[in-house]
Amino acid sequence: MEPYRIKVIEPIPFPSREERERALTRVHYNLFDLHADEVTIDLLTDSGTGALSAAQLAASMTGDESYAGARSFHRFHAAVQDLTSYPHILPVHQGRAAERVLFSTLLEPGQITISNTHFDTTRANVELAGCEARDLICREAADLDQAHPFKGNIDLAALERTLAGPEAAKVAAVIMTITNNGAAGQPVSMANLTAARQLCDQYDVPFLLDAARFAENAWLVSQREPGQVGREPRDVAKEAFRLADGCVASMKKDGIVHMGGFLGLRDPDLAARCEMLLIATEGFSTYGGLAGRDLDMLALGLTEVTEPSYLGARAEAAAHLADVARAADVAVVEPPGLHAVYLNAGRLLPHLPAEHLPGHALACALYLEGGIRSAELGSLYLGELDEQGNVVKPAPYELVRLALPRRVYTMSHLDHVGRTLERIARQADRVPGYRITDCPPLLRHFKARFEPVHAA
Repeated sequence: MEPYRIKVIEPIPFPSREERERALTRVHYNLFDLHADEVTIDLLTDSGTGALSAAQLAASMTGDESYAGARSFHRFHAAVQDLTSYPHILPVHQGRAAERVLFSTLLEPGQITISNTHFDTTRANVELAGCEARDLICREAADLDQAHPFKGNIDLAALERTLAGPEAAKVAAVIMTITNNGAAGQPVSMANLTAARQLCDQYDVPFLLDAARFAENAWLVSQREPGQVGREPRDVAKEAFRLADGCVASMKKDGIVHMGGFLGLRDPDLAARCEMLLIATEGFSTYGGLAGRDLDMLALGLTEVTEPSYLGARAEAAAHLADVARAADVAVVEPPGLHAVYLNAGRLLPHLPAEHLPGHALACALYLEGGIRSAELGSLYLGELDEQGNVVKPAPYELVRLALPRRVYTMSHLDHVGRTLERIARQADRVPGYRITDCPPLLRHFKARFEPVHAA
């Protein structure tokens, strides 16, 4: 059972099927544009959607809103430094702000960043700096059905070939995303992190973490990796941070807060340059766009998130959601992680070609059938499109992410998702495809517009 009891409740909206149909038509079939009160179960993201603890709310009452040098900042700084060991810590309002500050300072046009998988905003900020974001995911990730424990790993052989090859001088940094959200939330092993660190040392390249889900990665390491099993998740997380030269981190995930993040660095010169940009664009370096109460809630969240009882319950919730999906004959990416369960939309909807966006089609069906909001991670998100929004190079897989907000939904809510999937799966061949009618050049999944494509 969940290791907490519910103290405050919020009513759930139950729009009718007709209301959902009108809503989806109004927003041109983009689930991001729905009003929150038009959604029954919101699994669009786990970012900033978690429930605060009573202790976090109590801590918010001690927030010091002084512009500079607030007590809240020093409590936040101490909590982050204890966890990460980085001497230079800059608060930001969320992870993408840390990415923008770091990449605008670190990168020069024409350079390359290498990752196990860049997340969407990470890739966008690299490209906005005039650079290339290159993913080198391990080969095991290609098999969605194999229960390999660390499909989030970087391909070490490919990494070394790049670092030793003709483009070596262009490589500005290696960024390891833990867990690997763009690769179905799969974890990265400590062995892989250590080996990547050694290669970066050998070729004199900065080694960074995208640490939004550091605690969930640490939990999966403590459950799956030989030599790490049984370790305290917090100790695993500390070791991961100590391997890196710095990190960007959205704490709307594993900080269990609604807004917040940080940039941590070891290099004092780089940190000083980042601090100047932060002050110019985000806020003074002791608040970085956050209120004092946010900093205090984040400091406490960084402790709560590594508690084994919390992480164990979160793992059980993800496993239960995967079970109800499988029971509905809907394949999931194996093995399930913690922050989300990824549905294999391509396998469920084989009648839809990639250009008709099977992942987006399943996401729309989940909303129409059960009021469930989710996110596509297929050819819309990862494929190559032409200027008219036509898919010219499909993504390797057509997936839908069911992201789990922290401490929000119970097992019975997840059972509703399972029943909805059962109804969709029984008539899967009737699910229509979609085409893009309007598409921005960057982060297209947020603001694209669509129309259904019905079978002839």
